[in-house]
Amino acid sequence: MSQVDTTYTPSQPDVEEGIEYWSTQPASYDGVLELSTVPSAIRPLKTPPAHTRRTRALDVGAGVGRVTSDVLLHLVSDVVLMEPVEGFVNEAWKRGASSAEGILVEDSSHARWKGIQNKTKSVTVVQGTLQALDPLHPLADPTTKLLGRLGYEPAEEDLESGFDVIWCQWCLGHLSNVDLVAFFKRCRQGLRDPDNSIIVVKENLCHNAADGGPETVFDPSDSSLTRYFIPLVRGS
Repeated sequence: MSQVDTTYTPSQPDVEEGIEYWSTQPASYDGVLELSTVPSAIRPLKTPPAHTRRTRALDVGAGVGRVTSDVLLHLVSDVVLMEPVEGFVNEAWKRGASSAEGILVEDSSHARWKGIQNKTKSVTVVQGTLQALDPLHPLADPTTKLLGRLGYEPAEEDLESGFDVIWCQWCLGHLSNVDLVAFFKRCRQGLRDPDNSIIVVKENLCHNAADGGPETVFDPSDSSLTRYFIPLVRGS
């Protein structure tokens, strides 16, 4: 199993510089990626017959809520959406709130968030960084801000009940190697079922070094790292 070299990188991400960069980008799908649309093949996650609990997902570095809207709400019952950039997280809240009211925000790529208006599903919107995030206690860090919950309201508070899915897409490059390992360990502890819960990682990769060893490329424009591989972390 590949291990992360936590002792060497030419430069390390700075969370404030990363937030500053992304704050200059439009709070839209075009601002966070170049989008191409294809027919969806996603299917809802099936809850094991012995369980009646609702399925839950954590969407980190969530931007304006594209993955929450287009993927996770079609798979699970409840989503916690976390994003550090104020403009993006406010836009995510706006889109979710518009869906709750049955209004479609003007955006060629945007659709109403599934299950929010009829309150069969929910999205909890949180502003905070991955460096500060503990999936078992998402609001524990004083720098983390809760914008609110949209859609379904549980009879009992469920924010600290763990997750069936933790989704990490195009955001882990803003973590140093040390922070990345610590983040994955916290995520592992935040999974509800070690045998069935999953952590999904989708990141850009670079080629390994000429000698076949690890390579890490630092981008000073947004203070992020591109790694030659995604590390697997075993143990707690």
